Amino acid sequence: MSKKTIFKGSGVAIITPFKNGAIDYEAFGRMIDFQIRGMTDAIVVCGTTGECATLSDAEHRECIEFTVERVAGRIPVIAGTGSNDTMYAIELSKHAISAGADGLLLVTPYYNKASSQGLIKHFNLIADSANAPCILYNVPSRTGCNIPLPVYRELAKNPNIVAVKEASGNISQIAKLIAECGDSLDVYSGNDDEIVPILSLGGKGVISVLANPMPKETHDICRLWFEGKTKESSALQLKLLSFCNALFSEVNPIPVKTAMAAMGLCSDEMRLPLCEMEESNKQHLLSIMKEFGLI
Repeated sequence: MSKKTIFKGSGVAIITPFKNGAIDYEAFGRMIDFQIRGMTDAIVVCGTTGECATLSDAEHRECIEFTVERVAGRIPVIAGTGSNDTMYAIELSKHAISAGADGLLLVTPYYNKASSQGLIKHFNLIADSANAPCILYNVPSRTGCNIPLPVYRELAKNPNIVAVKEASGNISQIAKLIAECGDSLDVYSGNDDEIVPILSLGGKGVISVLANPMPKETHDICRLWFEGKTKESSALQLKLLSFCNALFSEVNPIPVKTAMAAMGLCSDEMRLPLCEMEESNKQHLLSIMKEFGLI
């Protein structure tokens, strides 16, 4: 079953900037414009990197509305609307589509988790209710829930479920997914150190943390690969590996928000339980950023 691809290349999992406890929309607008100038291929708002877990319902909706309005159709906007409460995910998904989002990112249910049948019912009901392109988000390190291959096979039958953000880190699992469902599910890397490996298996790109401070470079890893310049793409992936590692030296998005603040794009304010970086990790991150000419 051939389905429409939402985007190809680098989609930024954009951070949510805060100031004095509230969302800093002035900084948010600057970051969106920075991404578009940097050739990012899509904006993914209100995901894990956007601290969606500590956004109120009103803030979550406002963030999506603001992003759609600021992007103004220049590139696709994908809204994180997943939840471990199926009915709430449906409400949020319908709102995102009515606000003008081009697609939805749906994380697996966390904490309560789900059986295989529960996952199938959960995702199908959201996708059918929203009647919009949906990207499944498999990140078992966060949710304690992995999407098994038989569930992918079943969900691939839904015309509204068009893609997967795979952040399991299990390349063997991802290879099997693409081998069996690649014609009906686009696959995006959910890990910045696995962009090229997943592209080499037939992936369509990445939903990226690295793209926050380095939109053009992350876009270029994908662009070079799609242009057949595989050696150059691989070389760029490996060149950026030390920075990728520094961005995950503590729980995401603590390091990337620290990096964006160092670049003057926002404050480093986070919401508890996230807090400032350990000083040694921060100094290591900043030293790498200086090497790359980011600060």
